[in-house]
Amino acid sequence: MTPTNELPPGAALHPWNRGFAWQGRPGPWRTLAPAQGAQFDRDGYVVVEDVLDASEVEAALAEIDPIEAQTDAYLRTRPDGRLTILESGAITFSVHLVTRSAVLRRLAAHPAIVGICHDLIGDDVNLYWDQAVYKKPEKPRRFPWHQDNGYTYVEPQQYLTCWLALTNATEESGCPWVVPGLHRRGTLAHRFIEPLGYECFEHPADSVPAPVRAGGIVVFSSLTPHLTRPNVTAAVRKAYILQYAPEGATILDGDPSAGPPSATRSCDVAERQFPVLRGGHHVAPPD
Repeated sequence: MTPTNELPPGAALHPWNRGFAWQGRPGPWRTLAPAQGAQFDRDGYVVVEDVLDASEVEAALAEIDPIEAQTDAYLRTRPDGRLTILESGAITFSVHLVTRSAVLRRLAAHPAIVGICHDLIGDDVNLYWDQAVYKKPEKPRRFPWHQDNGYTYVEPQQYLTCWLALTNATEESGCPWVVPGLHRRGTLAHRFIEPLGYECFEHPADSVPAPVRAGGIVVFSSLTPHLTRPNVTAAVRKAYILQYAPEGATILDGDPSAGPPSATRSCDVAERQFPVLRGGHHVAPPD
């Protein structure tokens, strides 16, 4: 399909998104093939298979599984087993795991992943966010289309999400779906859908699945609308999300409906956000 940057019905630009111009990366490419770089520029996403080998996936699971079990156990103590968009036995989010695991800090600075960051962000890059998302076999329900920058408004708007599959992510188990081309419009207005999270539109005309094998990554822009659909298999779909932003990125605070941002603050939180590239050179993670 040919991607379009026409806004779907019901979509609008975020009030703070004025004069945005998508910044493509020309290469040379360190990790991605030229065709992969061109697809990312055109579509806002690319699937990169076999980034991690089986032993690296197993090492990550050995670190994350016990933490996720703690998350699910906590949710079971909450009313209806829920906390915002988290639900025991359905979907869990375990955040900032690099603060708890040297193995995952090293994974966040994996040479192949850092190479992708170089190709798509530039020479000076920081880890911005990390979280494990485990999608259990679950009841059908609506999932909101959203951009990552619709949750927290970051400048520059285009940072990078690496959706790392720790189990095979198929259409049946809840792989990502994306809307190609809309990343070029910048951040869209979002509204909160209780209790499912933020949404930028309901029914895009063109969306495509991005299935990926365990050890592979769906790489997409913070501006690429996406969602994952219900897991209708008998197994848990496990993913680890790593997000990267250029050095010096900031967060805008305030009420978008009330006017311009009321404050700007640095993205840097030293205990969980660390450099992975400086001057184009790989930076070892903290011990």
